[in-house]
Amino acid sequence: MLKKMLLGLTGDQLKGLAADLGEKEFRGKQAADWIYRRGCRRIDDMTDLPAQFRIKLDELWEVGRSSVEKISSGRDGTFKLLLLPYYGELVETVGMPYEGRFSCCVSTQVGCPVGCAFCATGAGGFKRNLAAGEMIDQVLTVGEAAVREKMLAADGRVSHVVFMGMGEPLLNYDATMAAVHLLNEELKIGMRNITISTIGYVPGIYRLASASLQLTLAVSLHAAGDGLRRKLVPNMSRYLLKDIIAACRHYINHTGRRITFEYCLLKGVNDSHAEAAALASLLKGLNCHVNLIPFNEVQGSDYRRPDPAVIMAFRRVLETSGITVTQREQKGAGIQAACGQLRRQSGPK
Repeated sequence: MLKKMLLGLTGDQLKGLAADLGEKEFRGKQAADWIYRRGCRRIDDMTDLPAQFRIKLDELWEVGRSSVEKISSGRDGTFKLLLLPYYGELVETVGMPYEGRFSCCVSTQVGCPVGCAFCATGAGGFKRNLAAGEMIDQVLTVGEAAVREKMLAADGRVSHVVFMGMGEPLLNYDATMAAVHLLNEELKIGMRNITISTIGYVPGIYRLASASLQLTLAVSLHAAGDGLRRKLVPNMSRYLLKDIIAACRHYINHTGRRITFEYCLLKGVNDSHAEAAALASLLKGLNCHVNLIPFNEVQGSDYRRPDPAVIMAFRRVLETSGITVTQREQKGAGIQAACGQLRRQSGPK
């Protein structure tokens, strides 16, 4: 029988746990330091905690770290880890080096219930939600791997986190938000360096707006009309684009934060001049920018990446309409870094 995870408890919760076990509260703060800042994997390794306290902890609790099942590294420094979390089922996380920062892409679910037509994660089906501690473990494990590979100094750390891996974060809202607060409070990652990506789950966008956090919201559209979006994102078809845009407008007005709209460009599907013009019209007047994502090709998929000239023409239409556009730097194409690819190769576990 699995024990409960210490990883995922806040500093205050760990202090309360110490008190419940007959110890002074500062012992809980020491445990938090071991877990979140020193990368401890076993309770016995918390050497400045009294032996009796460690014995009591070990009766019902485990730190809850994952094991690394596979590492895939690219020439650009990007690497993907296939992890076996404490509660089971393989999950992916990605480390991405950029000039002046190091980013971790976090999964929030094992598989995904949304089932986007072009996504390898959705093709594998949905298994379960991840716990907050299992999300934090991904960031800690990526940081450890980056230090080993000398991408980060020994005292360096992951500086940016994007909840953009396997799963729909807003369908696992409570655990995702618990992880966000742990990243900010325990790992000292600024809210503005945290991004939550959603496929357009409208109730979750409104709920996130009410939290009034200074993080970045990214909304994946992938189409400018409901007909095409229904084909590409079938399991979110109950939310029309007008409903998604209304929720985004509410989010902007409530938080004062600019929204990023993600748009995966698929050759001959959603990359036409007409589609670009429709997208520009849909987003008119919103405090937003568009992040164009040329498709990261998935083995066995019928979808393809558009030609560079088509990508540039699509971008030009948006920019001419006054919309700020960025184009995601392609990383990890050679290591199956698109969500779900590495997990599918490895089979169930």
